[in-house]
Amino acid sequence: MNKSIRSSTLTRIRLIEAASQVFASLGVQGATTREIARVAGVNEVTLFRHFASKEQLLGAVIKNALALQTEALAYPEAWTQDLKIDLRQYAHLYNTMLEAQEDLIRTFIGEAKRHPEAAKQVIQEAAKPLREKLVAYLESSQKLGTVRVDLAPFPAVDMFTGMLLAGMLCRSAKFNQGSYSCEDYIETCVDIFVRGISTSNSSQCGCKF
Repeated sequence: MNKSIRSSTLTRIRLIEAASQVFASLGVQGATTREIARVAGVNEVTLFRHFASKEQLLGAVIKNALALQTEALAYPEAWTQDLKIDLRQYAHLYNTMLEAQEDLIRTFIGEAKRHPEAAKQVIQEAAKPLREKLVAYLESSQKLGTVRVDLAPFPAVDMFTGMLLAGMLCRSAKFNQGSYSCEDYIETCVDIFVRGISTSNSSQCGCKF
């Protein structure tokens, strides 16, 4: 990598990190490109060389936050096809991202009704690939016969990630301090979810779905 390309890459990283801080502290509407550039130690012209708009920068921030999970799910052959093992791994990766981006997540939740439509679209599009990868895993498992065929994968994924998000928010607010560990919570989420979607569990308990 030559010097100019390396410098450009480092500047882009600084801008994304600065934007993450500013969005978390000021919100999507309150954040300005001027403030983001100031925190990054560059001028606005430099910012716009890398990102055409604040919304585009927001998308980069979210994609960066999801990078760990996206990379982990990038290779289908890495899945073991054991529901509990795979979903436990996913849950730990997802929880790592949630904890690392807690301030930004709380900002988005608090501003959900005030987000400009363009920002909402960016958030949805940035998270879409990760969501679709887990949906594809569940659909593949349905074909293999390990996941119930009557299960709707998209709401199932939203439910699973929603449980993990709720756990992180409760832990960080210390609502259940000392009652149980993060590991206990994740293991319980995975256990309940797998029992609900697995064909083997439904046949064993004689339940009709």
